[in-house]
Amino acid sequence: MITIYETFSPRETAELGRKLGEHASSGDVYTLIGDLGVGKTVFTQGIAEGLGIKETVNSPTFTILQVYEGGRLPFYHFDVYRIGDIEEMDEIGYEEYFYGNGMCMIEWGNLITEILPKNRKDITIEKDLEKGFDYRKIIISEVTE
Repeated sequence: MITIYETFSPRETAELGRKLGEHASSGDVYTLIGDLGVGKTVFTQGIAEGLGIKETVNSPTFTILQVYEGGRLPFYHFDVYRIGDIEEMDEIGYEEYFYGNGMCMIEWGNLITEILPKNRKDITIEKDLEKGFDYRKIIISEVTE
């Protein structure tokens, strides 16, 4: 199933993320794909808010993984943009998080498709400057294999 949303401000993008976070369940895995500066972090901050996370959420670009424990579910936030080799994910112990009891968000998940869970939600965020600087098209695809 594919669902498409349109947002017209960073606040609306974060709000959509918040709604997803409020409905997230233990074991949910989401991938997040989009160009640099498209709003992946804003969307993820909304998800964290929906999970009840009070900490500041930033993209873990240089640490690859950030774990937030303060909400109703643990939140495992990956940014795999800088992964050079899939073995780096093994070193992190990714399976503990992908198949853990929290909610997992994987930015740039399209770079590690061979290890992603078969059941997940893939989220793509796109800009369209003809529709405005803050316009975002957010496509959520449920993957079941």
